[in-house]
Amino acid sequence: MSINDISYYSILSLLILIVPIFVINYKLNIAINKKIFYSIGRMVIQLSLVGIFLQYIFNINNPFLNLAYFVLMIIVASFSAIKSCDFQIKKFIIPLFLAFIVPNIIVLFFFNAFVTRLDNLFNAQYVITIGGMLLGNTLNGNIICINNFYKEIKQNKNEYFYSLSLSGNKIEALAPYFKNAVVAAVNPTIASIETIGLVALPGMMTGQILGGAIPMTAIRYQIAIMVAILIVRYFSSILSIVFTAHKAFNDYDILAI
Repeated sequence: MSINDISYYSILSLLILIVPIFVINYKLNIAINKKIFYSIGRMVIQLSLVGIFLQYIFNINNPFLNLAYFVLMIIVASFSAIKSCDFQIKKFIIPLFLAFIVPNIIVLFFFNAFVTRLDNLFNAQYVITIGGMLLGNTLNGNIICINNFYKEIKQNKNEYFYSLSLSGNKIEALAPYFKNAVVAAVNPTIASIETIGLVALPGMMTGQILGGAIPMTAIRYQIAIMVAILIVRYFSSILSIVFTAHKAFNDYDILAI
């Protein structure tokens, strides 16, 4: 069983179905046509360039190059997290980078060593693809976690100061906000795990089946990757708060962002 190739002409034919969207938006004066056109164009260019670059990396399959590329992905994710947060603070870059890299590296190489049992733990096919899935979910989780944590403290600053005055301990005063933020970060993943296979087939499983993999093999991979995503998202969310909190509060335990 093999996958049918998709040509660029086939993709262009699919774009015909977007024409009615442009017409409806124009008639209803919904000003998103330029945004749609720009986003699709940018996606095509980005993915084409990434495809060429990944083909080059896969052919070389150098462990140092593979690891360097994964670290670059983490750096980009750190800047993206800052950009997507309600507060864009440059001093959070290093704390967020650490929050990304520590759990992602540990879980990724545990996955490669004990789940897929690779001879080469730095194989580009696994480091970049599995690592990318872990990192993408970590990014979403960290954005949710950080936004919820600091936003809730700001919205309830009087309660925070009251708790701080009673306990005199910042950790105890922050505990409720910490718990709420972590729960908010991992809830989407838990919901996906609960409904996976019932609501829709996940992307990795679909891709493997289209690529010719036996369905049960694809299912086992999907189970493993979903558990790995939950683990890395949970610990990265916790670390994102722990590491950024040192920069977010002043010497008097007052939020300074």
